[in-house]
Amino acid sequence: MSQASKPVSYGGQAVIEGVMFGGKRVNVTAVRRKTGEITYLEVPRKEQSWVSKFRRIPLLRGIVSIIDSSAKGTKHLNYSADAYADDEVDPEERAEQKKKEESRWSLSMMIGVAAVGILSFLFGKIVLTLVPVIVENFLFGSLFHSQILHNLAEGAIKLILLLAYLWSISQTPLIKRLFQYHGAEHKVITAFEAGEELTPANVQKYSRLHYRCGSSFIMLTVIIGVLVYSLFTYDNLWERMGQRLLLLPIVLGLSFEFLKLTNALREIPVLRYLGYPGLWLQLLTTKEPTDDQVEVSIASFKRMLELDAELENVPVKETFNSPVLDPVKG
Repeated sequence: MSQASKPVSYGGQAVIEGVMFGGKRVNVTAVRRKTGEITYLEVPRKEQSWVSKFRRIPLLRGIVSIIDSSAKGTKHLNYSADAYADDEVDPEERAEQKKKEESRWSLSMMIGVAAVGILSFLFGKIVLTLVPVIVENFLFGSLFHSQILHNLAEGAIKLILLLAYLWSISQTPLIKRLFQYHGAEHKVITAFEAGEELTPANVQKYSRLHYRCGSSFIMLTVIIGVLVYSLFTYDNLWERMGQRLLLLPIVLGLSFEFLKLTNALREIPVLRYLGYPGLWLQLLTTKEPTDDQVEVSIASFKRMLELDAELENVPVKETFNSPVLDPVKG
């Protein structure tokens, strides 16, 4: 199958009061304003040639995709946060704030925002990797000698910490709405892949769970981490911690490949169950959306498809948009 004829696997991300979708040529975020209006952030995609090459290499493509999505996703989250602030703060006060922000906004700040997104992801992964090691060693370090049992206990602690964290943040109103938009994003992608006309009524018929979700990826890192760590031995806690950090890129790369595999096998009886652990985690990271939230997700997806079609035969220029909220155009 030629590169041009291959079906596109679209992905997205929930943001504050909205959804971002990534297309072949453009990333689009749609946000519902307090007035009911939908506004958009539209950012053309531009990749360096070396990045495109790495995306074709198994294991490495997972690392590249994670870093890329972390960097770009931060910009779209900032856009939605600006929209939320615009609606919550006194208009005159917010206008003054925006003047100051726009006067300081520059290419270096854009790069800084991307760096923060990458560093935040890496910091979170390092914490979730090392803290369970320390806790497991403290609780069970002298109870048994089998390193495989220690690895299983470490994985269980990591899973408990992850579930506790996700459950606790899901209790806050803002994160609960974010998780509803996450569900809306999944429903739209699934409905599109099923060939449905994208209307709120049609989209709502589909599950809020999806095999390609980043939540599934997180669950896979826990499971695959236990398997990978069991292949290596260590003599002390410090060696064990250092080993975990060195093996982290391998765990992430393998988890990405396995996520792609579970998505490819999801229509095959029996094998489809390989992706179920990730789907179970999505019961925490997604919530059933309202029709209004699905409408925003549909608007984002349709605008992305529209711009992709317009840009299909047009060279994409690398642009850096200022964080100004662009009202929806009729």
